[in-house]
Amino acid sequence: MVPFIFLIFALFAFTELHTNTKNDPVERIHRNILTLDTHVDTPMGMVRGFDVGIRNDEGLGGGQLDFPRMKEGGLDAAFFAVFVRQRERNPETYTEAYENMINTFSVIHREVAKYNEMAGIALNPNDAYQLKEEGMVAVFIGLENGFSLEYKIERVQEVYDLGARYIGLSHTSNNQISDSSTDGGGSEHNGLSDFGKQVVKEMNRIGMLIDVSHISDEAFWDVLEISEHPVVATHSNARAICDHPRNLTDEMVIALAERGGVVQITFLPSYVKTIEQKPEVLAARRAVREKYNNFRNLDDETMAEGWAAWQRINEEYPVKLPTVSDFVDHIDHIVELVGIDYVGIGSDFDGGGILEDCRDVSEMKNITRELLARGYSEEDIEKIWSGNFFRVFNEVIATSSN
Repeated sequence: MVPFIFLIFALFAFTELHTNTKNDPVERIHRNILTLDTHVDTPMGMVRGFDVGIRNDEGLGGGQLDFPRMKEGGLDAAFFAVFVRQRERNPETYTEAYENMINTFSVIHREVAKYNEMAGIALNPNDAYQLKEEGMVAVFIGLENGFSLEYKIERVQEVYDLGARYIGLSHTSNNQISDSSTDGGGSEHNGLSDFGKQVVKEMNRIGMLIDVSHISDEAFWDVLEISEHPVVATHSNARAICDHPRNLTDEMVIALAERGGVVQITFLPSYVKTIEQKPEVLAARRAVREKYNNFRNLDDETMAEGWAAWQRINEEYPVKLPTVSDFVDHIDHIVELVGIDYVGIGSDFDGGGILEDCRDVSEMKNITRELLARGYSEEDIEKIWSGNFFRVFNEVIATSSN
């Protein structure tokens, strides 16, 4: 009799849980729409052996994104960034960067093929919708940092053929294409270089999205002047909310929107909210930057040592992370400035992106819950999660001559 009563109780509890989940507006929205994150750095771990096909634990050093947690968090698609580490510019380092880039592309394709019951490569928005219909997550690819292109314009077509659908022109340092927003040495080209202007035109011809995240303000204006297509910022925030050179000014946001582009708001704490640091923390970080040449022109072993030293500082002096609410403040600002059609989400998971209440991809529904709490409709939320970015994506495809 007791086992029978226990069985009835368990069945009742399961039915109640299923009913509550089914009626939860957040769950309903995630079933009905396609959700997209336009920038994750998970491939940096994958090339070192991180298994994206099993459920890992972020709290135990297991990264922030894998296929099982994408399903758990209701994230249908993500752009996996092929990140290119940059060193001094010479034939040897260009060759090294190119080889590392090719290897990262290969690893992404290999791992997606290995777990082809869970994920598939997407080359356009329709692919993502088809994969969701089949119960799988979609993996888009983007190239972060054009350093590996060297001065070979044909490599733009090459990375497109490998699956990349956007290129971030620079990263934290100036390169042969563009000035960076955070290069300690200041401007080198006063925006785009001559080669950089060729790259923009070639991307227009092929039908690749131009990512203006990381590039300098002057380079941003050069891109808008030259590009015949709308452009995207795959992981940038509003400078009016958080005054950081990596973020976009209101003037930049307005100009980008007037040309039909989109700003994808990111989780990286120092771009979300100004964090007050104790003097001893600033001194410790300054010492690490000086010791490791501000993380520039380092070999892989020295770079790993430097980041480990940086992480030890973070562990010794933990900071209060921004929240989902702080993150959505940036979305609110963009919407109030230019409207609902020009904003999206690009977390930068596994590249520094983290919020107090969205520490990994399994917690992504917290974003939707906050948007609902602030009065956004399901139609609005669909635009934020994928519709706005896909509009630009489809326009770039349709107007290319490739």
